[in-house]
Amino acid sequence: MFQGSNALTLDAKGRMSIPARYRDALLADERGGLTLTQHPDGCLILYPRSIWETKRAQIAALPASARPLQRLLLGSAMDVDMDGAGRILVSPELRAAAGLSREVMLLGLGSNFELWDREQWEARSLQDVKQLDPAILEQISF
Repeated sequence: MFQGSNALTLDAKGRMSIPARYRDALLADERGGLTLTQHPDGCLILYPRSIWETKRAQIAALPASARPLQRLLLGSAMDVDMDGAGRILVSPELRAAAGLSREVMLLGLGSNFELWDREQWEARSLQDVKQLDPAILEQISF
């Protein structure tokens, strides 16, 4: 399970270091194989390859009415592999699609990650907190 937020920097080539706390598990379980794709919220989603393969089959099996979602998720998906330094390359196309600048946030969300431009994430997280559903909050004891 991946959790937590990580402030990271994309280098001049668009590479991002996977934080060490995730890197070892991803190398052991996935041999460093990941898949990166667009998310409807405007960020990118980073999946361990085995998780993505299951998701890909689910997405491909959706009815024709889901074609726009299939185009977004499957049409932009790119397999990436960690290099020897634990970095992945975020393609120029995906960086542009998500509006990524040099400063990014990697959020662990259980079985996958979201990758946000840092400024966009800060604005979005404030907006999300304001829109929390009180009924959902009642289901969680803090």
